[in-house]
Amino acid sequence: MTHSAAPTSDRPAVSAGGAAKLTIDLTALRSNWCYLNGKVGDGCTCAVVLKANGYGTGAAEVGKTLYHAGARVFFVALPEEGIELRKELPHAEIYVLNGLFRDREKFYYDFDLKPVLNSLEEVAEWSSFAQSLQEELPAALHFDTGMHRLGMSIGDALQIGESAHLLKGIRIDLVMSHLACADTPDHGLNEKQLNRFQRVCELFPEARKSLSNSAGIFLGDDYHFDMVRPGIALYGGNPVPDETNPMLPVAHVQAEIISLREVPHGDPVGYGASRVTPRKSRIATINAGYADGLHRLVGSSDDQPNGARVYIGGHFAPIFGRVSMDMIAVDVTDIPEEHLSRGAPVEIMGAHVNVDELAEFAQTIPYELLCSLGARYTRHYKR
Repeated sequence: MTHSAAPTSDRPAVSAGGAAKLTIDLTALRSNWCYLNGKVGDGCTCAVVLKANGYGTGAAEVGKTLYHAGARVFFVALPEEGIELRKELPHAEIYVLNGLFRDREKFYYDFDLKPVLNSLEEVAEWSSFAQSLQEELPAALHFDTGMHRLGMSIGDALQIGESAHLLKGIRIDLVMSHLACADTPDHGLNEKQLNRFQRVCELFPEARKSLSNSAGIFLGDDYHFDMVRPGIALYGGNPVPDETNPMLPVAHVQAEIISLREVPHGDPVGYGASRVTPRKSRIATINAGYADGLHRLVGSSDDQPNGARVYIGGHFAPIFGRVSMDMIAVDVTDIPEEHLSRGAPVEIMGAHVNVDELAEFAQTIPYELLCSLGARYTRHYKR
């Protein structure tokens, strides 16, 4: 008996026929980074936030693509993420946003990861570790300017500024904070955080400074400093929610029709009989569900008939009834017959149903939607 060759690394994965497809458009990703890089001045570095497996798109491929595009600074959340990224990018500058985890200093050192120090306790631990090696080790200092999640206080900044011994053995490569409301440009907290951060910056004149996330880049030059840290915008999310999205879609989810049926007027569809046909309807069953990251809230019911939509053959069609683990039902009554057959492609998310629209129906944010993309997709990277 002969067997077909196993897929190679340079050959797209082939689905056995059942899994929906997730295509990551690396050309669009590269274009998004270049666009954001072009919005900041020559003296400002456009870094890359690559946590949560590149927001669900694949940290290794995203990291390599953007490094080749010119990115040199990367931010992850956890040291484990940094270790995996270091295997792909031996010369990149990698920061760990969630800070210095207790008793894990050697992991940071061994893999050349820079901790973002979020407390005086972390500063003391990194300083002690550096002195034990009789080396000067790099780190970022994170100050809380109004978000109250992570970061040292303004008082801590003053204490560090007045007590040089606290930083013994530490080379401050970056001073940073994080905007809480950058996606609401007229929110008063933006200016308050900017002013507080400027006060902190005066205490560390030699270090690079960074304040802006994706949306912060669009608040203007005053918010750019020496480095910006885009995340969601790189992956196609809209950084200016009340305006047309300037970013290209990166994650494309394509499923297919696996069943078509005629449903009489007045019959229920799906779990809980929550949606009843208002007319004689044609219902298509699609092979994607909440196990694939399609949140249950994107479905519809008689009480809430306006669910999300999909795109079939140049036409939009509404999701009808509840989302199941592996399937959704779609009302295709108004879709021309020539586009309806078993195996016909269905866009769940992509160029026509963008991630922000789908997130709105899911009553969440595009960050969560991308990060929850299921593991069973047939993945393909489009270069």
